[in-house]
Amino acid sequence: MTDYAAPLADLAFVLEHIVDYRELASLPAFAHADLDTVVGVLEECGRFMAEVVGPTNRDGDVHGSQWQPDGSVVTPPGFKEAYRRYVDAGWPSVPFPPEYGGGGFPWVIGVAMQELLTSANMAFSLCPLLTQGAIDALLHYGDEEQKETYLRRMVAGEWTGTMNLTEPQAGSDVGALTTRAVRQDDGTYRITGQKIYITYGEHDMAEQIVHLVLARTPGAPAGTKGISCFIVPKFVLNEDGSPGARNGVSCVSIEHKLGIHGSPTCVLAYEDAVGYLIGAENAGMRIMFVMMNNARLSVGLEGLALAERAYQQALQYAQDRRQGRAIGASTPDSPIADHADVRRMLMTQKAFIEALRCLVLLNASHIDRSNHHPDAAVRTRSDEIVGLLTPICKGFGTDLGVELTSLALQIHGGMGYVEETGVAQYFRDSRIAPIYEGTNGIQAADLVGRKLGMRGGASVQEFLAQMAAVDADLAAAGPEYASIRSSLATQLDVLGQATHWLLAHGESDPNAALAGSSPYLRMFGLCVGGWLLARSAVAAAGTGDAELAGDKLITARFYAEQLLPQTSGLLGAVTAGARDLFALPTARLHP
Repeated sequence: MTDYAAPLADLAFVLEHIVDYRELASLPAFAHADLDTVVGVLEECGRFMAEVVGPTNRDGDVHGSQWQPDGSVVTPPGFKEAYRRYVDAGWPSVPFPPEYGGGGFPWVIGVAMQELLTSANMAFSLCPLLTQGAIDALLHYGDEEQKETYLRRMVAGEWTGTMNLTEPQAGSDVGALTTRAVRQDDGTYRITGQKIYITYGEHDMAEQIVHLVLARTPGAPAGTKGISCFIVPKFVLNEDGSPGARNGVSCVSIEHKLGIHGSPTCVLAYEDAVGYLIGAENAGMRIMFVMMNNARLSVGLEGLALAERAYQQALQYAQDRRQGRAIGASTPDSPIADHADVRRMLMTQKAFIEALRCLVLLNASHIDRSNHHPDAAVRTRSDEIVGLLTPICKGFGTDLGVELTSLALQIHGGMGYVEETGVAQYFRDSRIAPIYEGTNGIQAADLVGRKLGMRGGASVQEFLAQMAAVDADLAAAGPEYASIRSSLATQLDVLGQATHWLLAHGESDPNAALAGSSPYLRMFGLCVGGWLLARSAVAAAGTGDAELAGDKLITARFYAEQLLPQTSGLLGAVTAGARDLFALPTARLHP
């Protein structure tokens, strides 16, 4: 298994030239976090993740987390020590508000750090990721006492957090949950029920776990309208705020999974557990969506992070493995990287990874603008862009995570299919990402059913026009950009046709629109990737770095000529409607 090396140069390039970080750092909230400062932070973060967290990745996969008969969970060798060093170094607090002990850095920098952590060890990264989501929910909806009680230690990473939605009968249909919460005379609630698929619901890396639990109070409305959200700490707090008696929550088992073995996926039983209402009764879904939207961008990033880690190993293997004579070679045993099809797979990984990095960081930068820009119109527009890009980041990003880790395995040949090289782990780990935090089908439905209709379709049309505007920059850049310009214009026109069809049919025949939603999300992701790589190529040409300019041009051109044309092939699937999806009775689907 190849050691991980943080892609710092590309992160810095994207921050400077794609997300316009200098403009973001000019906002009053981020005056202390100029570009040079954050690049230095990322360099140190990359070193830490590579040296401290990265070496735990293999042991996490081989040994996994282990459930004990007393209900405790022991994490894999090295996890507990690495987490302590992670907390001691202050990494969890960097992107959170200073009033709760955070560094006050932009969220886009937190997301860049998250890529480094996730590439180093995805299973390990899930503990901080879930904690971040819980922090975000409490920042938005917790009262002052709850914030003072929990946030400072959660921001520091001393306490971790979870998100408790799913039950055996309530997966994607969260409204079917039955966990109940009964109000007590002292204002607390007693929580009883069972939750499944709770990431890091029990572990040995922190002294306290703060569960955010969805439950239903007596007499609450049916469905999602009757769900409330509660803080349920693993240990009830003493008067001085320290963990006290064990609460009525226990881990009854952990799942045996295809991948992310180091991350304990727990079944939690709540039996008369003490809980504290967040916000008002029946407002639980609003609160949980804050966590889920935060997590959906982070899960999309998992596709990028695992693809990057697998690509690094595949590239090294392709350079070291000698097999057959490449065209024009003078020796009979060329590195397999010199064979055309292997080079095609490497270039496919490289191009998609660079496109995804641009997409994820652009989305995160608009989260910062939506929260901190002084101009209300900019805040509103950035919030719309976040709404549009988040399902694309999650859906397109995680689909590519599976595809690109599979390509890395393919480059290894037979050695990729055996566990000895370790590359199979990335493929196995990546497979959960299109499923959790809302399946990719749900992301596509959200994009088509909710996001395209913003402002009657004007919001998405403005974004399509923004992408098309790069044509002028490509035209001015020179003839070597001609194929990028031509392909991008053609495929943006196809995306526009698909968007128009969906907007026209969405209300009159919603099932037809939903039938085309997944291929449409793929089309959108392909076009956004092409647009961002085109911008990268133009920006690199202006840096004065001839090697960088050449590399970015080649990558953007490869994407435009060989990957982006997939967009046209998806138009028929988007506009076919639902007729043939439901023409056969379910009983006759088997031949």
